[in-house]
Amino acid sequence: MWQRNQTSLADFILEGLFDDSLTHLFLFSLTTVVFLIAVSGNTLTILLILADPRLHTPMYFLLSQLSLMDLIHVSTTIPKMATNYLSGKKSISFVGCATQHFLYLSVGGAECLLLALMSYDRYVAICHPLRYTVLMNRKVGLMMAVLSWLGGSIHSLIHTVILMHFPFCAPRQIYHFYSEFPAVTELVCGDITFYEITVYISSILFILLPIFLVSTSYAFILHSVIQMRSAGSKRNAFATCSSHLTVVCFWFGACMFSYMRPRSQHTPLQDKVGSVFYSIITPTLNPLIYTLRNKDVAKALRRVLWRYIITQRQQLQLS
Repeated sequence: MWQRNQTSLADFILEGLFDDSLTHLFLFSLTTVVFLIAVSGNTLTILLILADPRLHTPMYFLLSQLSLMDLIHVSTTIPKMATNYLSGKKSISFVGCATQHFLYLSVGGAECLLLALMSYDRYVAICHPLRYTVLMNRKVGLMMAVLSWLGGSIHSLIHTVILMHFPFCAPRQIYHFYSEFPAVTELVCGDITFYEITVYISSILFILLPIFLVSTSYAFILHSVIQMRSAGSKRNAFATCSSHLTVVCFWFGACMFSYMRPRSQHTPLQDKVGSVFYSIITPTLNPLIYTLRNKDVAKALRRVLWRYIITQRQQLQLS
């Protein structure tokens, strides 16, 4: 019994994303820069929404939660990959693998739910603007955030516990740069057909169902926009929705590519490319998309910077 437990808790080997060539060294440096941009952009978005009272609305509260999810996502995967690459080691402990799997799957599921709920916020803002403060108050926004986090965490916990209880075949080498679900399932010794069926069911709940809800919301939004007489109102409506819709397309497109394909069609290279997109590129683009195309956020940034400059001048005068 002791020998079996010791074997089940053995370390895994992460293949990583780069080798020792000069080309891969450049790509590693580029990935590090992108990671720092993602961390800085999402952290700035969260702090900006917290600092500016004019952004204390359900819409921007949900945006701050999206940035927090992206921040956790990149922090869960990239630092371990970078540490292994710089140290020359490729191992990750059983507990570390399970923790990494739980965290990235939690924030991934939570983001799927949150993006669907954010589409409802856009629907209310455009189709029922006079009732927006009633239908989308702070309590509703908080409930949406809690539902997203709770749903993603429960979903991840169930899959992580089940997956990590399977026996794994030696040499326990994960052909990926982190403990992603499809790569870990390749190491399972035994028949996991039934488990794969449950995975497809959960994928429907966390990917296809949110896509359906987003599509329904934007169908109503499009109908309302068509009925608008003012060209300016139409432009404002499209500007309001374009950022969210762009993020939705990037995120769900990568998720469907990674999780909705049969196991037989997965290759290590394809899985790595898909994971790089939604674990590095998408969290980096999200704050840029919302910040650069959102006048309220840009104005809030200018106000915060101006207050900071004034404060620094006053401190210099006092000193």
